[in-house]
Amino acid sequence: MADKKVVFIAFAIEDEKQRDLLKGQSLNTKSPFEYIDMSVKQPYDKEWKERVRTRIKRSDGVIALVSKNSLTSSGQKWEIQCAREEGKKVRGIWAYSDDRTNLEGVYTRVWTWDNIKEFIDSL
Repeated sequence: MADKKVVFIAFAIEDEKQRDLLKGQSLNTKSPFEYIDMSVKQPYDKEWKERVRTRIKRSDGVIALVSKNSLTSSGQKWEIQCAREEGKKVRGIWAYSDDRTNLEGVYTRVWTWDNIKEFIDSL
């Protein structure tokens, strides 16, 4: 892996601590990616969607942190849909060891550094 890849992180706002763990893991290791997310606590307006789309376009791929919260997260669902529209690969990573929520159309794996690295290497 020569250059770092840019990976967009899609997650439900309720899973913000898990996003922080992923970010911390990427900062405290020889991470194979740069991290981007667009978390907001206010409604997802047109301007937010335009900024997200721009960042997804600049990304090599998208990691979706999948949990039961993903099922009701309109923002995360929109980010995943946007990634598909832009032709980006999406990989789900289960956000919690005891939650194996299935997000339709998202291939999801256990959160291990090897699984994350494998996805990033495929980009």
